[in-house]
Amino acid sequence: MTTQYIKKAEMSATTGEDDTRRIVSEMLTEIETGGEEAAINYGKKLDKWQGDILVSRAAIDAAAAKVPQQLKDDLRFAYDRVRGFAEKQRASIGEFETELSPGLWAGQKLIPVDTAGCYVPGGRYAHVASAIMSIATAKVAGVKNVVACSAPSVERGGVHPAILYTMDLAGADHILALGGVQGIAAMSFGLFTGNKANILVGPGNRFVAEAKRMLFGRVGIDLFAGPTEIAIIADKSADPEVVAVDLVGQAEHGPDSPAWLITTSRDFAEKVMARMPGLIAELPEVQRLAAEGAWRDYGEVVLCDTDEEAATVSDEYAPEHLEIHTDNLDWYVNRLRNYGSLFVGEETTVAFGDKCSGTNHILPTKGAGHYTGGLSVHKYLKIVTTQRMTREANRDVAAVTARISRLEGMEGHARTGDIRLDKYFPDETFDLQP
Repeated sequence: MTTQYIKKAEMSATTGEDDTRRIVSEMLTEIETGGEEAAINYGKKLDKWQGDILVSRAAIDAAAAKVPQQLKDDLRFAYDRVRGFAEKQRASIGEFETELSPGLWAGQKLIPVDTAGCYVPGGRYAHVASAIMSIATAKVAGVKNVVACSAPSVERGGVHPAILYTMDLAGADHILALGGVQGIAAMSFGLFTGNKANILVGPGNRFVAEAKRMLFGRVGIDLFAGPTEIAIIADKSADPEVVAVDLVGQAEHGPDSPAWLITTSRDFAEKVMARMPGLIAELPEVQRLAAEGAWRDYGEVVLCDTDEEAATVSDEYAPEHLEIHTDNLDWYVNRLRNYGSLFVGEETTVAFGDKCSGTNHILPTKGAGHYTGGLSVHKYLKIVTTQRMTREANRDVAAVTARISRLEGMEGHARTGDIRLDKYFPDETFDLQP
């Protein structure tokens, strides 16, 4: 392989991790110790919010009145597709019981977690789609209590009205006007609602991601995630303008959002790179500053000799979002192994999946695509096993268990088999030594 980096990132996914961990650790400790008062104080300090934390029905209804009908229709469009996809996911796995040998039955049950904590970013952007992705999917899974949170602002009088409306549409049972680490902590510790989250889900900044990572084990999480990522594999048949626009579209998420181009054409790479500064400059100021930092510090352009080499490089990145703009799409679909969500052909793009096309946009970043997919209805389900058997089945199972246990040096285990053989078959003799 002769991979060449035409543009190499100045920073990596681990940049700034030490400071983030220290800050988040201190905040979690203070909130766990200080409870609701500590969470409220962080809300006052970081979001300047002095209002109610637990959002009332009246506030939700008032927010709904502020949402234009066209936006409500658009949100329903997105909700119907995300929910529909989640329902198909739920139907793809079921409960069963099977007889493995005469008299021995084993099976699996699907039990939803009791409480899910769904984080919906509400800082730089109003991520209404994230509310649908996390809350609606939890409800399809059968989660009884969904606690959602999002950052409030003084200017908006609380949580963004469209986010509130969408949280309610998606089925949230409780909504907290808390963002950041304080919101994650409140859901995890059961503050304001009395319902401790069994699983925490939803995208967020590096502080939110770190809080989830630190709490993992005490609660489940959807996945280890960081700033959003995009990779595009393109060849000379691709449209450089479309590819450049798609890269910029994800770079606007924040100054630490990687955007990677993997191509088999140097001419194509140069055309895309030439367009990036101009497209970024055309964005509004907030988005422009975010995209500038992302492309400057985290953007990469990789030139590969062959399709196989391009696929290998992509699999090494294991990007959160992966677009394919090539003339041999099916080959790449069958070859690629590591990614969060795949967007096949120019006709689809990351933004479609982010907003409304149906697949979930809460996806693995920072290489986690090597071992996990994104949020799905299955994340909210505990797949537990059951077994039952007849006394006759003990003739084989108990004897085998006893012999294997003794081989392992676990005499106590062996005797649980012995006692059943003695009880069920008192007139028989068994060889119970390994």
